[in-house]
Parts: sequence; structure tokens; C-alpha cells
Amino acid sequence: MKVWTIANQKGGVGKTTTVASLAGSLVKQGKRVLMIDTDPHASLGYYLGVDSEEVPGSLYDVFVAHKSLTRDLVSQHIVPTQVDGLDLLPATMALATLDKALGHQDGMGLVLRNLLNLVEQDYDVALIDCPPVLGVLMVNALAASEHIIVPVQTEFLAIKGLDRMIKTMELMGRAKKTQYSYTVIPTMYDRRTKASPAALQQLSQDYGHSLWPDVIPIDTKFRDASLAHLPASHYAGSSRGVKAYERLLAYLLEGEFGHVKVS
Repeated sequence: MKVWTIANQKGGVGKTTTVASLAGSLVKQGKRVLMIDTDPHASLGYYLGVDSEEVPGSLYDVFVAHKSLTRDLVSQHIVPTQVDGLDLLPATMALATLDKALGHQDGMGLVLRNLLNLVEQDYDVALIDCPPVLGVLMVNALAASEHIIVPVQTEFLAIKGLDRMIKTMELMGRAKKTQYSYTVIPTMYDRRTKASPAALQQLSQDYGHSLWPDVIPIDTKFRDASLAHLPASHYAGSSRGVKAYERLLAYLLEGEFGHVKVS
């Protein structure tokens, strides 16, 4: 099972849209996909029509039971979406208390890795949606992932946030004596503006070795798809945004990113 984490320490850069869009495109290729929402705001669940306040269990419950995880226990907290083959381990607001309530306990940094090991026969790909905050949830997501996808809006302030994310991975890599493989994804690109091309040029100069050589354009179909509680691939499959995510998916599956790493 492939495990990709979608992370950035700045909000509003397209993380949840990237998770839903890649998941939808993967399902269209016949893959079984598990999405894990680690953001207490539960945006991914709401995007796909799953109300975090109405689910019988959530990722928080898995963390609480981390010392006695079983495949059945994890499976009980995974819910289906409207799309066959696309499942979600949902978030709830209780995750916001995780660092204070449980963060000090032994083994808390590897809960996601352990739960994914238990269900790896059930899925082809797992996608982890991260909160824009460094804490036990992001630590878990990075530790469980074989590759990190870092969406960054093509505007100046978002690039400043990207620098923090890369430094976080560098610090964590040194502390854990490991390496993180990552790809930077330019999102919300609007060629009609001066800001987007300028930001893309800056990204190329600063992160060219790890930058996906394409862009995710501004596309109103993403917003419409979230209103319909569907991945954009299942709502407007011929839209330019969906086509861009299909190119990104092909790039990731083919491993053309060259395993750029930080440590």
C-alpha cells in the first residue's frame, strides 16, 4: 500500500482539495483508497458529505486505543463515502485536545503507521490530510508516509509558509535520523494575474529540485464538487483542474519526483 501525506503549515493552500482530487482519480483507476483526516476541523469529511459529529467513531478513538489496536477496531471507525472504493477515517474536534491529553504517552508518534499496517491488505493507497499545525498529528502523518505532497498556493505569503514546512521536515528528519521524500505542488495558479507567474518563478528558483513541473489551476469546479460532496473527478471529470490532478497522479505513480529527500 502506498502512503502519501498532504501537508503544509499554512492553511488555505489546497491540501483538502488535493486529497479529495487525488483520491477520486485513484478510484477511477480501480484503486481502493483510504483517506485519513487528521485535521480537527474535519474539512475532508465535510467535503465528502461525512458529518464528523454524527459518525460512530473517529481517528481520535483510534489514538485513545493505540496500545491495543486491532484490525477490527480500526475498521469499525472507517466510514464509506458516496464513491465506491473510497473510504474515510474521519476527524473530530476532539483531535484538537490530543497533544495535551495523550501527546506525552509512549508510542504516540507511530499510531498512524501502526493502524495502516493493520489495514494495508484492504487498500492500495492511503492519503493523509494534515492540519496546518506542527504537533503529534503531523508527526504521525510524516512518520507513516513514504512520500509527502506539499501544496503551496502561488502567492507570496504562501511561499513564506512553505519555507517553514521544509524546515520542519529537516528538523524532524535530523531528530529521528530519517529522511523525508517530498514534492512541492503549485496550486491555485491564475495566469491572468501578475502574482501567480511571479510566485511560480520564485518557487522554481528556491525549490526547483523538488518542484512538480506543472500547476494546479484555479477552477471553480472544485468548489462546486465540494458542494456536491464528491471528488471533482466524479463531479466534473473533464474540467481543467481535474486534468491537472490526473497529471500529478501520473507523475507520483511513476515516481518521477526522483525521491527528493530532506534529513
